[in-house]
Amino acid sequence: MKTKKKLTLVALLTLGFIANAQIEKGNVLIGGNLANISLGLNDPNVISIDISPKVAWFIKDNIALGGYLNFGIETAKHSNTTTNYGIGALGRYYAGAEGELVKHSRFFAEATVGLGGVNVSDADNTNGLNLSVGPGFSYFITPNIGLEALLKYNGLVGFGSTPYQNNLNLSFGFQIYLPGRKSMNKVKNDFD
Repeated sequence: MKTKKKLTLVALLTLGFIANAQIEKGNVLIGGNLANISLGLNDPNVISIDISPKVAWFIKDNIALGGYLNFGIETAKHSNTTTNYGIGALGRYYAGAEGELVKHSRFFAEATVGLGGVNVSDADNTNGLNLSVGPGFSYFITPNIGLEALLKYNGLVGFGSTPYQNNLNLSFGFQIYLPGRKSMNKVKNDFD
């Protein structure tokens, strides 16, 4: 019975600790963004989706470095199919104090650099260096889950029939903030 009470207390304190330390050095961010989700109901029956899973480690309070993947497809009846892809590094900086605009929220900036491409069947394509930067807003619905909106400028420079492509993209997603080993040890040491 003592072990069960101790585990319950550890879990409650861990959640309380995480609530105040999502973006602290040593923690991990895992999640992704969804953009361009569309399902056309009339002609030309367009279907479009873009997914970007991410993982990053907080190397310092408010600063995370990691990587991302990107895959998207857009197709329509009697039209070309567009596919895009990307892989690379990402960096995030969380600004301000918690709750300046809305309680349990933070503004952040995200930048990425990597390899990517946009390929349209029987039309223009570009494959090469993919760069993006933009502001975001995260609202924490639980102590370790944040819903977010991210507005980013994306640029692609490379080879193909079109040497440069760019766009402005609004995406929505979620991130899970997990405590790192150091954070878990702090909680554990409180019980020893």
